[in-house]
Amino acid sequence: MRFSFQVFKKKAPEYDITIFQTPDIGEKKGYEPVYQTELDGRSHREVLDTVFSKFNVLDTVPSDYKARFIRTGDIVLISENKKKETYYKLSSMGWRKITIPNLPMSAISC
Repeated sequence: MRFSFQVFKKKAPEYDITIFQTPDIGEKKGYEPVYQTELDGRSHREVLDTVFSKFNVLDTVPSDYKARFIRTGDIVLISENKKKETYYKLSSMGWRKITIPNLPMSAISC
């Protein structure tokens, strides 16, 4: 008797991503949303790595992305199923989780 097995890979979850930048590099407040997209990833870390590489290499930047390359100080919001929202800010040591109060982004100083 012969058995066959099918392996089903679980699809990586899809996350809603929003990139926030200030109008001028180095500013501490005045963050505005500059791009929204959906990305697959197995963890927030994997999604953040994808954001960094995708939005820093000219050949991989989406054609409708009109903002600057991702750099130190930029913020990424990862939203899971429109319920859980987590903000990360890029520092010289990598991405770090930050807490954002419920205020308009232009009023936020990080």
